Amino acid sequence: MILKALYDYYERKGDLPRKGMELKEIGFLIVIDKNGRFLRFEDRRIDKKQAQSFLVKKHVNRTSAPMANYLYDNSAYVLGYSEKGDGEKCFDTFKAKVKSILQEYPYNDDIKAIDLFYENNRETLLEMFKQDVLWNEIEKNLNKKYSTFSFLIEGESTIVACKTELIKTNDDTDIEDGQRCLVSGKKGHIVETTTATMIPGSQATAKLVSFQVSSGYDSYGKSKGNNAPISEDAEFAYTTALNHLLRSDSQNKFIIGNRTFVFWASKDDEAGKQAEESIWDMLGFKDNDDPDKNIINVRKAFESIYSGSIKTTLDDRFYMLGLAPNSARIAVTYWADIPLKDFSEMILRHFNDMEIVDTRKEKKPYFGLHSLLATVSLEGKSSNVSPNLPDAVVKSIFQGLPYPQTLFASCIRRIRAEQSISITRAAILKAYLNRLNDNNNNKLTVMLDTSNTNQGYLCGRLFAVLDKIQDDANNQRSIKERYINSASATPAAVFSTILNLSLHHSAKLNEGRSVYFEKIKQEIVDKISADGFPAHLDLQDQGRFFVGYYHQMQWFYTKNDDKEVDNND
Repeated sequence: MILKALYDYYERKGDLPRKGMELKEIGFLIVIDKNGRFLRFEDRRIDKKQAQSFLVKKHVNRTSAPMANYLYDNSAYVLGYSEKGDGEKCFDTFKAKVKSILQEYPYNDDIKAIDLFYENNRETLLEMFKQDVLWNEIEKNLNKKYSTFSFLIEGESTIVACKTELIKTNDDTDIEDGQRCLVSGKKGHIVETTTATMIPGSQATAKLVSFQVSSGYDSYGKSKGNNAPISEDAEFAYTTALNHLLRSDSQNKFIIGNRTFVFWASKDDEAGKQAEESIWDMLGFKDNDDPDKNIINVRKAFESIYSGSIKTTLDDRFYMLGLAPNSARIAVTYWADIPLKDFSEMILRHFNDMEIVDTRKEKKPYFGLHSLLATVSLEGKSSNVSPNLPDAVVKSIFQGLPYPQTLFASCIRRIRAEQSISITRAAILKAYLNRLNDNNNNKLTVMLDTSNTNQGYLCGRLFAVLDKIQDDANNQRSIKERYINSASATPAAVFSTILNLSLHHSAKLNEGRSVYFEKIKQEIVDKISADGFPAHLDLQDQGRFFVGYYHQMQWFYTKNDDKEVDNND
């Protein structure tokens, strides 16, 4: 159960905000003196996308009526300035909130100062704000998540909204006369509406759990949250945990297109920490310049967990949650709850399936999710991937299911469009085909397989030989540019042509080199069907064609006798 897993995560994390509190990004502070006089704005943004987070009282759940937060809020409430034209009403609501806090803490100098600040009318304050050097920045960024305001008293380091002596929270647990919570199993006060959770593309009010009133979701005379009772404690715990996992600097989160994924281990022990850190590295979103830098270490970590070098128990589990924006709600697109050891096995299987020969100097034969999706996407950007593909690929990797056909088809499309068979694309084709044919012996190997008699694979090998002959003879690749797409789909239509062309290219090589290539050609042609080249290759055999091409080309770069002949040119 998703909510229970999030609730347990909150319980084991000792550094998350207590009930009634939350970490809130506040981009700008209003600096005032003890007499409530406005001095300046202070910028607390970290960069263009995020700002400093402060531990403040949990935000209110707004409906149509204005409701003010506790000593912090957006520009409409705190400044009385809004592009929507509701500044005056929200401003008056926030002033009233300050008055109520002053009544509760009549001797607190900080609240007195803020109350004195609001003795100025809205128009007067706005005139002062507009004279400040930061006003233009504030005005330009009103729609940003960090466009939140609070107060700082001149000479102090702690903002007023963070001062614990001004914050009261309710810590009620297991109330005997309350309802039974479906998440914690304890009795408590039941929430009618749950806290909003922001993900990219969602509305600010979007929620993971909600009930549409009078729209067929009510039953037995119950409304809103009473249809599925969640206590205040449990609601605070799971929403706080989820927002913590979704925070801007989280290493338990990754985003692809409009999909947001979070992941976590059930325990905060060595195995759990290693799994979380390794998945972050495996995803390949950490380093834009080298997304696959730490992939080999990821494999080693999961090998340690699976082998028992890092101890686990049957209770150790790993969770992954996929979310997507959906109007006023958040849609769950993916959920996995897997024993940690089984999860490690799935990761290792993925590595084995994706493993393919690598002749590059850096030797990085494993790829993160970012690289896999980017290589099959337009312009090499994972953000351009089709909406449902990330969910399907994640499901394949983490549950050991066949890779999606759309991944395979997209890969072939990009190869055809760019005429480029990179190591990542070759690995995807190999992995897809091997999982599809998991129960037979016709699997593609990591390196060149001279015993493979699949006609698509042989055609790919032969095309690589002809391409290499032309490259060695003329230092050009026109055969590949002109014929690889048709050769991979309808070999019979083009191979006679390119074989004849190859004879002209071979004539330009020295005798030793020409004989060398002729032997390889003959070895491949001998395995071609007696009926000749296939008239048509289906999509799977087209994939084998490209893998065969890749294998053969890599073989040219690794065979010692090849290099010896090259030295005689």
